[in-house]
Amino acid sequence: MQGKLRKINWDALGITASVACAIHCAVLPLFLSSLPLFGINIIHNLVFEAGMVLLAFCIGVYSLYHGYRRHHHNKWPIALFTIGILLLVFKLFFVHYDTWLLIPAVILIVSAHFMNYKQCRVHNHAHVDDCNH
Repeated sequence: MQGKLRKINWDALGITASVACAIHCAVLPLFLSSLPLFGINIIHNLVFEAGMVLLAFCIGVYSLYHGYRRHHHNKWPIALFTIGILLLVFKLFFVHYDTWLLIPAVILIVSAHFMNYKQCRVHNHAHVDDCNH
């Protein structure tokens, strides 16, 4: 089981989760506005949206911490990701600005995962003075 966990590309999973969140928030209301007729309400459902943010956060923290600690030691992906997650959290509370908060949040989170992915591949376990492994 431990070997299978190492083969997961956590950056790709993070990008996928962020894009799925963006699709949910932007496209789902356009195509599935009839769901309440069937008793299903996932559009502007706070629990579902908070779960999506939590999923993106958990995947991102693992992925970016792993890349930072084991490969590139660059804090930019973590900074971009943190700002993106904060914007998603603000989106939960400031629903009138959800589109204005969602678009930069997704761009920042996807950029952080892409930057982390690229830097992990370029440096491939680069060591610096503070590296303790």
